[in-house]
Amino acid sequence: MSPPETASSSPTLETAILALATAWGGPPAAGRWRVSPEDFQVMEIPLLEPAGAGEHIWLWIRKREENTDQVARQLARCAGVRARDVSYAGLKDRNAVTGQWFSVHLPGRHEPDWGAIETNRVTVLRHARHNRKLRRGALRGNAFRIVVRDVSGDSDALQQRLETVASRGLPNYFGEQRFGRAGSNLRMAEHLFEHRGPRLSRHQRGLVLSAARAFLFNQVLAHRVRDGSWNRVIPGDALQLDGSHSFFIAAAADAELQARADALDLHPTGPLWGRGDSPVGAACRQLEEQVLACCGSWQQGLTAAGLRQERRALRLVVKDLQWSWPTPDSLVLEFSLPAGCYATSVLRELVARAADRH
Repeated sequence: MSPPETASSSPTLETAILALATAWGGPPAAGRWRVSPEDFQVMEIPLLEPAGAGEHIWLWIRKREENTDQVARQLARCAGVRARDVSYAGLKDRNAVTGQWFSVHLPGRHEPDWGAIETNRVTVLRHARHNRKLRRGALRGNAFRIVVRDVSGDSDALQQRLETVASRGLPNYFGEQRFGRAGSNLRMAEHLFEHRGPRLSRHQRGLVLSAARAFLFNQVLAHRVRDGSWNRVIPGDALQLDGSHSFFIAAAADAELQARADALDLHPTGPLWGRGDSPVGAACRQLEEQVLACCGSWQQGLTAAGLRQERRALRLVVKDLQWSWPTPDSLVLEFSLPAGCYATSVLRELVARAADRH
């Protein structure tokens, strides 16, 4: 199914986004999450702390039910600067309680009263100067605390699934929030690639292009989950070192490489489409070309947009996964994920949304 075809029909598009294969069988339990913002907490794990001097002000902000970009605009108004003078490492969920760093460029100027932006939804917890702006993607990852309520199902099977996920990982899908409400970002991508529709701002264009790349990646990953190769080395694979963006090409699927993959030291990867030739070869190249054969216009659009071809691990390793049962039907999950990875991808392997279980 090509992206243009999926974009023509809302139910078909939502199916393409949501109905992705699970690695360990369907979730053994059902429950509800995001019942309240406090049930979904995300705390940024920064790469570094502000040095205490410089022309940029870094602010550690706790927000509740607030959009990251909206908070950035509030900071710009408070400081009397342009929106582009405010930056952050990554977008955070709106329907949640989150903590993250922002930076504001204020060379040679006194700080404003940051308390002016505080409400019952936004709190400035710390601020300090630094010599550089906060750049997109400049974070180690995110730490999550998620409460799942009204849990029902096979408790023994859920316990086993938790142990499996903790020890063996799960598919590294882009979460549905990447695609916008009902896939709206993909519809805008189609319009962009066909040179129709309204002109997009730089921010919107970035979101739309990222959504298109994520959609193509998810289709390749879902195929490899279905054929059982998402965590297996196949000839020509681009294998990524755990905790790194570096990769090398596997000439063959030998036992030594597979042993390293089983030990979570290496991960097969999928394409983040852009300009340049795909680095993979042999069976891996054939598989990716087959899966994306009907997506040529989107591949061309991403190439023309100037994005650089990259790779993303097909497997997500969930760090420090812990779970507890404060009540018989409430499950608390705590874990951390690398930057760019989604807690919803963890949840979908464990617990179905109660309304969606059937």
